[in-house]
Amino acid sequence: MGGMYPALFYIFKRKVPEAVGSWWKQMKPKIFLFIILLISLTSCNGQSTSGTHNKQTAITIGERVTELSNSIIIVFQSANGTYWFGSDKDGVYCVDGKTIIHFSTKHGLSDNRIRSIQEDKQGNIYISTLGGINKFDGQTLTTLTPIKENNWKLKPDDLWFSMVGKSGDKGPYRYDGKNLYQLEFPKHYMEDEYFTKFPGKAWSPYEVYHIYKDRKGTMWFGTSNFGVCRYDVVSFSWLYEDQLTNVPNGGSFGIRSIYEDTKGKFWICNTRQRFNIIGDSITADGKSLITYNTATGIEGIKATDGADHVYFMSIVEDKTGDLWMATYEQGVWRYDGEKVIHYDIKNGTNEVTLFSVYKDRNDSLWLGTHETGVYKFDGTAFVKFRP
Repeated sequence: MGGMYPALFYIFKRKVPEAVGSWWKQMKPKIFLFIILLISLTSCNGQSTSGTHNKQTAITIGERVTELSNSIIIVFQSANGTYWFGSDKDGVYCVDGKTIIHFSTKHGLSDNRIRSIQEDKQGNIYISTLGGINKFDGQTLTTLTPIKENNWKLKPDDLWFSMVGKSGDKGPYRYDGKNLYQLEFPKHYMEDEYFTKFPGKAWSPYEVYHIYKDRKGTMWFGTSNFGVCRYDVVSFSWLYEDQLTNVPNGGSFGIRSIYEDTKGKFWICNTRQRFNIIGDSITADGKSLITYNTATGIEGIKATDGADHVYFMSIVEDKTGDLWMATYEQGVWRYDGEKVIHYDIKNGTNEVTLFSVYKDRNDSLWLGTHETGVYKFDGTAFVKFRP
């Protein structure tokens, strides 16, 4: 940068006519000072613009490793293109090009079991673990201290978290950029019946399995046993259907996925039906419910038990409008509005158990798995990803 100043001075000196030489002698120091100031400001602005990117690339903690864990359930791409992979047992991996940096409890993570990864507008990365929520600013990992205060609000830049598997939680966590609030849902109309039927359960029926913000900015929360809660600032409303939460052969699946497609229809947990959301209603006995009607979901799908629908763990929509649904142990189903295509995901002869499907900023599709690492779609099939 220093070599620019003499060159600029030379240009001004050679181009100024002698007739204004006296004026030039008086103004030359001021013009020169202005040029330096202008260049300095331009340089500072350039550094400011790239500050977010540098924050994420100049990582000074963690340790370099040569491969990812086999247990990668979360895939996330930050705004600067870096990939973050969350394990169910081994912490977090940051992949920038061919460099892999591993973070674990010894580097400041609250727990090595990761539940979600998010980013704020300043480029800070937030890692939700079973033991707490961590903020990474590019240099250090800090733990956010939750405030047990039912400060329910709905602001565009809020981040929402859950720590699935953390005993005793009765709602999500909301972070407003300054404070992390540990929230509780209002009492569900099935609560008394549930605790009478299942005394001493190890987990809360309010436990948040899934968090989703729809196209209007309304928040949706999938719970372990109480269905779906929708929060729109004005009210809390519930949607509960037994077939969404409990599987036919026994056991609770919970609400693990909610998605509003480009046509405004909602998909909740399985392919049986689509939901057209109408609004809210208060019943005669005081229940606050989501009002809706349903349409047939996806025909032509058979589950391993013979059912004409499958439960999915995660769902995304690609740039063409096709829906991609990752099931726990029956691969991935792709639906274009008319026909379905099934992608079997196997490790040798064994079926791979899936946790999530993720669409990155380049519209590439990824799969997070429990035991076999990460898979990426190559246009034909999902193949094992190796950085």
